[in-house]
Amino acid sequence: MSDLKLAGGWQWGLWGLVLCVLCTWCLGAPSPSPSPAASPGSKLRFRLAGFPRKHYEGRVEIQRAGEWGTICDDDFTLQAAHVLCRELGFTEATGWAHSAKYGPGTGRIWLDNLNCRGTERSVSECSSRGWGNSDCTHDEDAGVVCKDQRLPGFSDSNIIEPRLRLKGGARPGEGRVEVLKGGEWGTVCDHKWDLQSASVLCRELGFGSAREALSGARMGQGMGPIHLSEVRCSGREASLWNCPHKNITAEDCSHAQDAAVRCNLPYTGVEATIRLSGGRSRYEGRVEVQVGGPGSPRWGLICGDDWGTLEAMVACRQLGLGYANHGLQETWYWDSGNVTELVLSGVRCTGSELSLGECAHHGTHIACKRTGTRFAAGVICSETASDLILHSALVQETAYIEDRPLHMLYCAAEENCLSRSARSANWPYGHRRLLRFSSQIHNLGRADFRPKAGRHSWVWHECHGHYHSMDIFTHYDILTPNGTKVAEGHKASFCLEDTECQEDVSKRYECANFGEQGITVGCWDLYRHDIDCQWIDITDVKPGNYILQVVINPNFEVAESDFTNNAMKCNCKYDGHRIWVHNCHIGDAFSEEANRRFERYPGQANNQIV
Repeated sequence: MSDLKLAGGWQWGLWGLVLCVLCTWCLGAPSPSPSPAASPGSKLRFRLAGFPRKHYEGRVEIQRAGEWGTICDDDFTLQAAHVLCRELGFTEATGWAHSAKYGPGTGRIWLDNLNCRGTERSVSECSSRGWGNSDCTHDEDAGVVCKDQRLPGFSDSNIIEPRLRLKGGARPGEGRVEVLKGGEWGTVCDHKWDLQSASVLCRELGFGSAREALSGARMGQGMGPIHLSEVRCSGREASLWNCPHKNITAEDCSHAQDAAVRCNLPYTGVEATIRLSGGRSRYEGRVEVQVGGPGSPRWGLICGDDWGTLEAMVACRQLGLGYANHGLQETWYWDSGNVTELVLSGVRCTGSELSLGECAHHGTHIACKRTGTRFAAGVICSETASDLILHSALVQETAYIEDRPLHMLYCAAEENCLSRSARSANWPYGHRRLLRFSSQIHNLGRADFRPKAGRHSWVWHECHGHYHSMDIFTHYDILTPNGTKVAEGHKASFCLEDTECQEDVSKRYECANFGEQGITVGCWDLYRHDIDCQWIDITDVKPGNYILQVVINPNFEVAESDFTNNAMKCNCKYDGHRIWVHNCHIGDAFSEEANRRFERYPGQANNQIV
């Protein structure tokens, strides 16, 4: 397999949106000939060089055995150009060039009489005269013109909803394969999953060919249906849905066999404008960014005010280091080095950006409450992260109403688990009406979920006799169909532990005797409906149609590979005496159209809960 780069002097990355934002921010330009590391086991590198120095066209150059060379244009066709462009991360070629159109190269002419069908995953799979066996001169060097494109996800918002997506990947272009069928997202079984099929998927998503076709849930397990198995593509298909495949049942495959992929992407250069300093390893340190124009670039620090997990996730992604374990607002314990100037403040990210240049910030004006290098932003990055998902069906199955006497709610009131009107109630007389339900929280990621705070800072609550390791672990809300909140509940993470695990996974965390708290990969934490604060106080809610919403890790205190699946919602109908809860699902489990139908709320409810 080949890892690729683009050369030839272009400065600002691939996509128009990234270009615009980076120019607005005035980030310094990367070096003219970046050299990303080759993929494991790769002996070849590719680049585009020569004039007119556009990032998507140029003379094709190959590095083999440490030596750069070119390709002869004898028999060179559009099919060969397709293969090369896809290895460079583009979806296809729009043209090819003969007779050294982009200038003659130097060194060896590595390939001659290159003959490709156009469906190969790598140019090394095409036929030729053999490496270094050529009778050409550099006046016959071949070139390609690749299809210019934006990174998927940054295109117009009015495009047709995709039927494929990648989830759980640490970097763009990688992740667990999920497909949309019958309005519901599901996964693909890894039976017979190979690079040909993975390359069709990558191209359909707007990337190049596939670098790796991964099996065994290497990017974490999904939830819900497994839609496809034994996908067999020839490589010529325009869509994965055009490939022969098998519709399966639950007995044929499990989520432990979810397929995943790593696609080839064009080199953007965004990682050349960020670096870490002072850390103990390359995965941690104080964040430094390059600002200023091409003629006067300089490195500076980022103000630590409001710097959190989402901003750190973007920084680690831009660095190519995966996820962020922590976003640090104080970095006094790391050596500041020679860089002491604060050049950015007010950085706020949504978490999905390709680089910090796409995040909001204060502009050229620096407004930092705490100055000095000790309060500069820092990160600790990791190749893996947890991924919490709520078992939505259990919420629907266990929901019920309880009228609980006030004299049994003193502890709950102490921990702020009742609505505000409870403060003025006639204690200990009367009652509160509670919507109770069980919640089962699975960790389907690739790293254990651990509280952000160390055990030395956990807070002991005498009333319930337990430690709180997170201020807020889950939000429970009752919303009107238009999104207005009418009741809320929250629970601190008083006990994060492995209640149960998959057959081949051992429990690692339990709360007894001040034990370590967390949720192991492949395990789940069960909060039964009869536990204090496992409810929403609906005493003041009027009869009507509502949405029950549960959000895990709502303040992003702990990094996860996917925050989009942290919310669950259900339809609710309350008549003042009984409540009906139905259609519970993870927030991104259905298609956009299905979610729009959900938001309109059906006229008739089912699944009566008394």
